Amino acid sequence: MAWSEPEIRRDRARALRAQVPRSSHAAWKPSPGRRDPVVVLREQEAERVPALVPIRHERMIESPFTFFRGAAAVMAEDLASTPVSGLRVQACGDAHLLNFGIYATPERRLVFDVNDFDETLPAPFEWDVKRLAASVAVAARTRGFPAESCKRAARAAAAAYRTRIAGLAQMGHLEVWYSRLDVDELVALMHKTQAREARKLESGVRKARAKTSLGALDKLTAVIDGQRRIVDSPPLIEHLPERSASVDPPVVVRRYRRSLADDTRAVLERYRPVDWARKVVGVGSVGTDDAIVLLCGDSDRDPLFLQVKEAQASVLERFAGRSRYRNHGQRVVAGQRLTQAASDIFLGWTRIERRDYYVRQLRDMKRSVSIDRLSPDELTQYAGACGEALAGGHSRSGDRVAISAYLGRSDAFDRAVAEFAVAYSNQTDRDHASFADAVGSGELMAACG
Repeated sequence: MAWSEPEIRRDRARALRAQVPRSSHAAWKPSPGRRDPVVVLREQEAERVPALVPIRHERMIESPFTFFRGAAAVMAEDLASTPVSGLRVQACGDAHLLNFGIYATPERRLVFDVNDFDETLPAPFEWDVKRLAASVAVAARTRGFPAESCKRAARAAAAAYRTRIAGLAQMGHLEVWYSRLDVDELVALMHKTQAREARKLESGVRKARAKTSLGALDKLTAVIDGQRRIVDSPPLIEHLPERSASVDPPVVVRRYRRSLADDTRAVLERYRPVDWARKVVGVGSVGTDDAIVLLCGDSDRDPLFLQVKEAQASVLERFAGRSRYRNHGQRVVAGQRLTQAASDIFLGWTRIERRDYYVRQLRDMKRSVSIDRLSPDELTQYAGACGEALAGGHSRSGDRVAISAYLGRSDAFDRAVAEFAVAYSNQTDRDHASFADAVGSGELMAACG
């Protein structure tokens, strides 16, 4: 990509405001041809494991927020009808609150960043910001917070994004590439603002440090007939009754390791695969063919858990263009490496029986903030941290100078995105009710039904 002088890019970006005013991002009104969200979800689920889809429905019906988490495909269609400036980034594609969290860098430092990239694809930067802000509003409303608190928290996410982008626009390319939001900085910020939230965050950091493969060993496995094995807990964790040679753990690991750097491959080769089981994770991912693999080093007290996740086409693809990668697992890995401050060294991809997968460590000091325990003020602070992290990822992949110039110094964009978020939270309430009706009538099956 040939980049022009920064001032030229700034002028062009400012000129975009005449075509797509920042205030226009407040608009949300369902188009006359908007598809029934139940139809959209059924279409998405056509390629998923049929036996697992009812579990997905059970989790989505719990609240408007859990529905929102599973309805990225619905919102992708809706976002495609909203105004965009034309400034594109490597979008997360599903930037809701719970797809941010704490994890360990290869240097074993804890950082806070986006941590889910199943839907990543080059797309308009506004789509990620609006999904984040809408998730804040939906979460706040689900918690029963006052309307003004919902709007203020959503606005904080957009304001923090804009402010962080402005700061990054003043930095050099390498400085931006190396920038990260360390957890220590986040804890220090919380100490300055609210002591109780700082204590909760510090507790989360301690728990994150304990979330390693060794920490998962006794929780997920047992010694059976003298062999270390993953313990079944159907339907969430279970060994499949039949397994072809192509999905045998040694075969899968051998294929996947080709995608790794030489040094990581050398480490992986010291571990031997000993067991494999299907594992249901998340909300939006339920129904995809996901599994965990247990590998052991010189003893079974030297474990490595790998998570193998099926990667299907991004929900953004119909609206933002097809991926340049033929393997969707590679698409996820490439997008994550491009936008994250630091990525898991074991991040790689493979293909098994015509399905694409990406692979990562199951536990690498990963921890998410429990938003159901946050007060309105704390949710506002956390939304701001997510906005900052999202800005960092967009700055690594997109033109931060142009985005900052388009957003400007005023809060026009923040206010517009907050208005959109509140309106879309109303839409989510209606969609969740329609979804619940479909489950209640038997049109959709849920595991609890």
